[in-house]
Amino acid sequence: MDNRLPHEKGFHVSWDQLHRDARALAWRLQGQGPGEAGAWRAVVAITRGGMAPAMIVARELDIRTVDTISVKSYHSSGGKADERREAEVLKSPDAALMGEGEGILIIDDLVDSGKTLELVRSLYPKAHVATVYAKPKGRPQVETFITEVSQDTWIFFPWDMALQYVKPYRGDD
Repeated sequence: MDNRLPHEKGFHVSWDQLHRDARALAWRLQGQGPGEAGAWRAVVAITRGGMAPAMIVARELDIRTVDTISVKSYHSSGGKADERREAEVLKSPDAALMGEGEGILIIDDLVDSGKTLELVRSLYPKAHVATVYAKPKGRPQVETFITEVSQDTWIFFPWDMALQYVKPYRGDD
């Protein structure tokens, strides 16, 4: 029997925390690009989770060229929400911009199993992949990240949450 309360393997990320962590990611990436003075050519966000951190990184590093790649790797129409399937690209970034990815920062919120980033890295092998959070199975797919969490931890991102009353785990008040 699992005596763990529902919140104990959850990692709750507020908007404030995400903003601080994305700024820390930008700080680590500053001056690390292949361009003059370590500049990056562009930021590419992996939609949807990578959009907020990519916007913050682009702002902090004064990168004006921002694009997206949309990759779907979760089952979404019935069944378990966390069932995996082959990752597929639904929308690609501008091909002329990307080339093999040299000077491009690819940003996502989290690397979990690494399947999404494995696909993206195969398309843009010279890009620099960075995530805010990383789990052990996916870490080999990422050059830069801020916080590592255990593989069995579920991250609750602010865009998935709503503020509301929560009944106590024990008792009525």
